[in-house]
Amino acid sequence: MSIVKSFSVGNGDMFYIKHGSDNFTICDVCLSEDKKDEIVGEIKSQKQGKNITRFISTHPDEDHFHGLEYLDDKIDILNFYCVKNEVIKEDKTRDFLRYCKLRDDLKKVFYLEKGCSRKWMNQNGKDNNDMDRGNSGINILWPITTNEYYKDALKNAEKGESTNNISIIMKYSLNSGPAMIWLGDLESDFMEKIKDEIIMEKVDILFAPHHGRNTGKVPESWLKKINPKIIIIGEAPSEDLNYYEGYDKISQNSAGDITLECDTGKVHIYVSNKYYSVDFLSNEYMNTFSNYIGTLNL
Repeated sequence: MSIVKSFSVGNGDMFYIKHGSDNFTICDVCLSEDKKDEIVGEIKSQKQGKNITRFISTHPDEDHFHGLEYLDDKIDILNFYCVKNEVIKEDKTRDFLRYCKLRDDLKKVFYLEKGCSRKWMNQNGKDNNDMDRGNSGINILWPITTNEYYKDALKNAEKGESTNNISIIMKYSLNSGPAMIWLGDLESDFMEKIKDEIIMEKVDILFAPHHGRNTGKVPESWLKKINPKIIIIGEAPSEDLNYYEGYDKISQNSAGDITLECDTGKVHIYVSNKYYSVDFLSNEYMNTFSNYIGTLNL
């Protein structure tokens, strides 16, 4: 069993995965002053007992690393995963400077690209005490660093332009359980350019890119292959969102925090807004967390 949580952080993204193995993964960070203690406190509590903790940066944009300095100071990030880059920014915030420090620390960084493998991320392996830590079921589908469109996007980002299109595509899957996919802040026109470069597979839950905006609408050819049972739409302004007609979805604007309790053949779903509900889930009367809204059977 594992727990996947998507925090409601406004215009930004922040997730964690509490794996069934000896692993804990944080993906992106976006901390406001009024919630940073609560969120980091929860992360510290949830990762207790896990000996492998990694931080995955989907891409170096402020709404995906805001609060990184605070988080790093509190938990001491030892494993920092990101795409290899030399991105610069005119506004050198303390969080961007901490991103750069971690990105450039060869003792802490692991650079992500399609098909990369690493012990305990997607390979089993024993530690120095001969203990098997299992793995996290995380695989990277993008970027293909030799792709011309990606190289152009990286070159533009390193000149100070948008970093959206150097986002990774990350898939998480659980044995006999759900599969999920994240696409960072990839933009629709860029995804159209690379749609034939990636072999998309069916997953159960899709986190809509670019916070669910129209500008990040997933190409139809990918949607048909992914065929998600649920699309989770982020917290962009409602007038900017694409609601993916024809698909079951959960809107974080209304649901608040979303917690996915992943088990064999099913996902129990909880939200922080006690008034939020959907009509496409089964009721298995779960109470591991507050505000259970139903179960997705796979």
